[in-house]
Amino acid sequence: MRPRHQSLTLRPKAGRHLHAGPVTYAVLSLFTLVSLAPLVWTAIAASRTSTRLAQTPPPLWFGGNLFKNLERAWTEASLGDAMFNTTIVAGSITVGTVLFSTIAGFAFAKLRFRLSGLLLLLTIGTMMVPPQLSVVPLYLWIADLQWTNQLQSVVLPTFVSAFGVFFMRQYLVQALPTELIEAARVDGASSLRVVWHVVFPAARPAMAVLGLLTFVFSWNDFLWPIIALNQSNPTVQVALNSLGTGYIPDKAVIMAGALLGTLPLLLAFVLFGRQIVSGIMQGAVKG
Repeated sequence: MRPRHQSLTLRPKAGRHLHAGPVTYAVLSLFTLVSLAPLVWTAIAASRTSTRLAQTPPPLWFGGNLFKNLERAWTEASLGDAMFNTTIVAGSITVGTVLFSTIAGFAFAKLRFRLSGLLLLLTIGTMMVPPQLSVVPLYLWIADLQWTNQLQSVVLPTFVSAFGVFFMRQYLVQALPTELIEAARVDGASSLRVVWHVVFPAARPAMAVLGLLTFVFSWNDFLWPIIALNQSNPTVQVALNSLGTGYIPDKAVIMAGALLGTLPLLLAFVLFGRQIVSGIMQGAVKG
């Protein structure tokens, strides 16, 4: 048997904190600069004129036309209406994807039903189909429903994602104990109460991550919205496309519009990034 004094001397070491060294800070600073470089360059280009951007060497610091270019981009692209539409579209897709993907992931992870393996395989298989192949039949479908240039034509085709189902299934397999579900069943909880009071609390960290990824993807989506919508009822990406038209596109105004279209994503990460990271850490500790 191990001596008592040896076990006592090992305890303080188990709880000590790890401290980063200079090399760690240098590497993290380098990655931060590389990650911020495109955003900083966009802001610099948005503050200059199109003539200055065409010169060599390119500008490396801010100019004095930032607010003028932002105002032009906001007015010419009708970004106010576009951001309102995109908020509705991205928010609806995020809520639907997180909700239904969590329920479907729970079913595949913890429920036993016929052909569950085959259905999961088919769900994963849809991720291997290029989205370009579905453009024509999808457009014919929304045309038959008379949904062209309406927001539901962008929301409903991506209301549930195969990636979300697979992601939530993989998380719930490990994070949700089967004994907890059985205990809720013994207490008389219905399937709806099990999902609401057991599954959703256990899946909260993964739901936060999936929600953030879905919102970013929906906000930046361009291929399908440019086909289903037009400039009279655009999303942000469709509206920004109008800034690139013309015989000689104004690159500074295009960069200003891109900067305006990126700011809501940065704001969302600033407001909810800490909650998402803390949720991930809670899930890691519980796992």
